[in-house]
Amino acid sequence: MSRYTTRASTLGDLLSDAAQQWPQAQVIFPGERMTLPELDERSDVIARALIAAGAEVGEHIGVLLEAGLEMLASMFAIAKLGATIVPINERFRAAELRHLICHSDLTLLITSDHADEALDFIGRLSAALPDLAQASGAVLKLQHAPRLRRVLLIGGAHASRPGMAALRELEAAGAALPPQELDRRRLAIPLSRPAFLMYTSGTSAEPKGCLLSHEAFTRQGRSIALTRYRLAPGDTFWCPLPLFHNGGIATLLACLSSGASFCHAGRFDPAVAVEQLENERCTHAIPTFETIWLRVLDHPSFAEADLSHLRVLLNAGSPELLRTLQERVPHAIQLANYGCTEVSGHFSMTVIDDPLERRLFTCGHPLPGMEAKIVDPDSGEQCPPGTQGEILVRGVSRFDGYYKAPELTAALIDEEGWFHTGDLGLLDACGRISFRGRLKDMLKVGGENVAAAEVEGFLRTHPAVNIAQVVAAPDAYYGEVPAAFVELAPGRSATERELIDHCLGQIATFKVPRYVRIVKEWPMSGTKIKKFVLREQITAELQAAGITAAPKLRASRGAQR
Repeated sequence: MSRYTTRASTLGDLLSDAAQQWPQAQVIFPGERMTLPELDERSDVIARALIAAGAEVGEHIGVLLEAGLEMLASMFAIAKLGATIVPINERFRAAELRHLICHSDLTLLITSDHADEALDFIGRLSAALPDLAQASGAVLKLQHAPRLRRVLLIGGAHASRPGMAALRELEAAGAALPPQELDRRRLAIPLSRPAFLMYTSGTSAEPKGCLLSHEAFTRQGRSIALTRYRLAPGDTFWCPLPLFHNGGIATLLACLSSGASFCHAGRFDPAVAVEQLENERCTHAIPTFETIWLRVLDHPSFAEADLSHLRVLLNAGSPELLRTLQERVPHAIQLANYGCTEVSGHFSMTVIDDPLERRLFTCGHPLPGMEAKIVDPDSGEQCPPGTQGEILVRGVSRFDGYYKAPELTAALIDEEGWFHTGDLGLLDACGRISFRGRLKDMLKVGGENVAAAEVEGFLRTHPAVNIAQVVAAPDAYYGEVPAAFVELAPGRSATERELIDHCLGQIATFKVPRYVRIVKEWPMSGTKIKKFVLREQITAELQAAGITAAPKLRASRGAQR
């Protein structure tokens, strides 16, 4: 344990130091892998190519790539030359890409000419920037993105296309640069400089750009490696989380801080996930979201796989869900956490030694260097232990603010440095935090407050329910009422009426869903379900049917209590 520290460094130095200390550790994706020294060397090659392409210190450089070695090498390359990484959601389409490219003030963009139809980045960029195909010369002058100077292609055939240059062609020019040029830039990077401009996942609104420093990320990576996961050389950490969000990046940095290997799922496939967990002898896993982990647990090959080496898991959800997930993998310790983009991914986490009930019902203590308090959402007064209110956080891993949104930043980060999360929770007498849902995820049903997370948790106690999401449906009498979208467990069946009956008499009537819709697919943003899409869907459905008030609640005949 003494080898670990929570000192800060730059992202580039973290990789280089790890490569020197643990040369056998690997970064693994389906079909490809590198040792840390190989990844470090590849990132240097790309960094010098970017300098040859005109990249300057402090500029914003976008990365629109499929999760893989070249994506990681590109991000570390950007960090090493003192620019800011802007990872782009690979699901974004033309309108979303145009907004992000312009809002983030990208000057360079690294992407791929991958031939896969599902990842047609070139086609999407051409639709987002119509004048790209007509561009000529080494430097772009685009009407829709005036600050974007170059689009660089990496991977695939490496071929140049209209308005785009092959990064391979710049690598020779980069190799001719004086060796000390990259070192000079690396040495000048302050720890407070933004390493990432990371956009929130947009589950409830348009994504916002969060500025996150080198110090914020590297301190957190070392902290969770030391105090929560207890990672060590020889461990392997499986991660299916997107690398354009900070959950995946934080896990990678925890591995680099400890000498553990990092095994990423790539384009998620539950069959491949089971193979990786078994064949790579993964010791740790961070599936986090039920939309990911249940697909792995329910895959036919899971029951036969040898996962005896799996020691630690991290999942998020209600106590009912977490208990079910823990029962599915009883030999591994399942941790819980609380976090968000604005705190570099993780804020608090339970520990391996915690008893099960503590790991089910709390999110543990804040990480070293972080602190929390709970305030009354209306008065702003601090709440006593055990009293629910808004969660406020501050510390070394807090973001610096929202890009080009000073009013929003000032509204949510107060003069004492507290970030007002908009989340509901409480602190117990020992300082452990418990998450209770979003303030904006609260329904007001006839004057009564209803937490969507509470209703979702109760719906999951029905044996046929795999995933439940509750949103507000408009109602002329109550103002709004709960509407539940439910994915059923494999091989199980239930009607909408049965699920309503399951709630009647067991939770307060105003909390019972008035509408239940069975779904097989979810509108996703990365790994999260877009609740605002579900709200829009039920609202449009009711309007189209001319329904203004929900039916009265009555238990159906034969309903079991």
